[in-house]
Amino acid sequence: MSVAIYPGSFDPVTLGHFDIIERTSKVMDRVIIGVLNNQAKTPLFTVEERVDMLRNVTAGLPNVEIQCFDGLTIEFARKNHAQVVIRGLRAVTDFEYELQLAQTNRVIAPEIDTMFLTTSLKYSYLSSSIVKEIASWGGNISEFLHPYVEERVLKKYNEIRKK
Repeated sequence: MSVAIYPGSFDPVTLGHFDIIERTSKVMDRVIIGVLNNQAKTPLFTVEERVDMLRNVTAGLPNVEIQCFDGLTIEFARKNHAQVVIRGLRAVTDFEYELQLAQTNRVIAPEIDTMFLTTSLKYSYLSSSIVKEIASWGGNISEFLHPYVEERVLKKYNEIRKK
């Protein structure tokens, strides 16, 4: 059985992320989305909220599961018996950093490969940070997110504005 992990913060999960998840689910038997609990960052959403959004968005993909993790991505891959780490590339600027990570992971765990998937052109500019910036100013984010995620993002910023 082929197993891949797709790690990230997914704060929030965008349609660009979903594009990578959906395409990966077509070529791998099992896809584990690893939601990183990074203590060094202050995300907009809790790990539990991000897991919930991902479960909702991926509900129609039976071979996709969601887990949270902290620590090294490569150790998360080993723990889940993954042969592949999936990484999305939006632009050339992503490549240098992602290649460095992939090569480092290969030294640590030579049995695990990294597979790069380029995002669809439609989402090549998209990031969670851009979506949050637009939403924080009350802009329209409907083109970037699944409706459930859009609702959660708008609700979160409404709560922040009320404080």
